[in-house]
Amino acid sequence: MTPDGRYFVVRGRLWRMSDPRLGESERAALTSALMTARRAVGVALRVGDPDGLKSARADVDTAKIKLGERGPVWWDDDAPDENRKMVKNSRYADWWTEQPEAR
Repeated sequence: MTPDGRYFVVRGRLWRMSDPRLGESERAALTSALMTARRAVGVALRVGDPDGLKSARADVDTAKIKLGERGPVWWDDDAPDENRKMVKNSRYADWWTEQPEAR
């Protein structure tokens, strides 16, 4: 996780964290909805259902927006959103080079 708690890093890429202001029950419900939607994406892909796939992907997007992982940022200091950016090309580059997992 980045020092400011806004992102986690997977294979050198930044991914936005959920909004820490969400209550635990709300976060759990949204996470459950996200997992259900992701499973629906997989089913639609396996059975070749383009309408189901479109709907499931929209449900994934909705859940991620409500979690704060997409859409408007949840912080209020005007820092830019660097979601999905390679950490080496972000304002976290110096911090990242100091991390053991960056090697």
